[in-house]
Amino acid sequence: MGNPKAFLTVPRQEAGYRPIHERITDFGEVEQTLNTGARKLQASRCMDCGVPFCHWACPLGNRPPEFQDAVFRGEWREAYDILTATNDFPEFTGRICPALCEKSCVLNLSMHAPVTTRENEAAIIEAAFREGYVTPHTYPRCGQRVAVIGAGPAGLAAANQLNRRGYDVTVFDKNEAPGGLLRYGIPNFKLHKRVIDRRIRLMEEEGITFTMNTPIDEDHLPEGYDAWCICTGTPTARDLNVPGRDLKGVHFALELLAQQNRVLAGQTFSKAERVTANGKHVLVIGGGDTGSDCIGTSHRQGAQSVTQIEIMPKPPVGTNPATPWPQWPVVLKTSSSHEEGCERRWCLTTNRFIGDSKGHLTGAEVEEVEWLPNPDGGRPIMKPTGKKEVIKADIVFLAMGFLRPEQKARPEGVFVAGDAATGASLVVRCIAGGRKAAADIDAYLSSRR
Repeated sequence: MGNPKAFLTVPRQEAGYRPIHERITDFGEVEQTLNTGARKLQASRCMDCGVPFCHWACPLGNRPPEFQDAVFRGEWREAYDILTATNDFPEFTGRICPALCEKSCVLNLSMHAPVTTRENEAAIIEAAFREGYVTPHTYPRCGQRVAVIGAGPAGLAAANQLNRRGYDVTVFDKNEAPGGLLRYGIPNFKLHKRVIDRRIRLMEEEGITFTMNTPIDEDHLPEGYDAWCICTGTPTARDLNVPGRDLKGVHFALELLAQQNRVLAGQTFSKAERVTANGKHVLVIGGGDTGSDCIGTSHRQGAQSVTQIEIMPKPPVGTNPATPWPQWPVVLKTSSSHEEGCERRWCLTTNRFIGDSKGHLTGAEVEEVEWLPNPDGGRPIMKPTGKKEVIKADIVFLAMGFLRPEQKARPEGVFVAGDAATGASLVVRCIAGGRKAAADIDAYLSSRR
């Protein structure tokens, strides 16, 4: 490294977010960026550890010490080459990845101030696009065809890798545009859709065909292909089957998020179809990232109030002795959406939804629970306490995760990747899964030539 002791004198500096009063008025990306000089300083904090836990923790096997050193030296083209050797889409992960690399950074384990690896990654790829390093390439064709079913991060990664190996690739998707949950599940204020469109244009220029608005029955895959890669994600959201679930105003989170993204893309919906928090008291059930996205979207739509409830206990701030490294640290996360205003409550289960005589939601009855140690080990036991109350709500968003797709026997030549194989996971893991599936398909088809 150019300065192996920089971490002693250079403090961690994050780019931060746009001011709250400004950002809640639009759906532009909330995260800011540092100037080139400050970004070089942040990259200099990487110590090039003898055992780089960041590399070990990354599902893609990214090599942060190498690309951080290149950034510190001002070699942005070199940093881009190193980064894209393992990551097909740094512009996605650089914006929305929870940065497993940073959770494993030695500077995080020792002083809770990891290198800003995720932000550095985003800076590298944006510099590459800005400086013209990212250009379409043509690859010799091998004469075999592969169909990818699903245009989410796993499908896009599989298609990208297969195309580079010389296969003629067609990506099928039920939606009107590629991206999967990147496009229809993640709000623009975290990932603007022009970032996806930019990448899709490049993939098309390199020879990949996208066939949209085309649902595919997995039991009747399109003919004329030598292999198929199923990347259909986890389409079934976890429901909450309690009395009042059918009241008007109770929605799955993606009903809000997908529709809002479509509205921003220019689509129109009737008043009856529109899912909006404007002027309403919002209740979000579920404490994860999807719930956070509902909060931020509700603010931008003009919600009167927002409450988020979670059935699990409130995690500690900073460190959690119950989840030491290398486990994922279960600690309190405050997102940009939470900062914009939200009442957050924990250890609450929902007993029923309450409505008026016209079938419209007016509130939710919740009950406090406590979690007791399981005498047999494993997951703690939830015990209702009998302490009930009604939370006023005109609209509810269920953000409780997704059900894992059923795994079934598949014919020869059919491969599965991403959430369709593992259940709901991270975008970075889906990209890794798509890359692995492409390698497996290549090995399978190469043996048949």
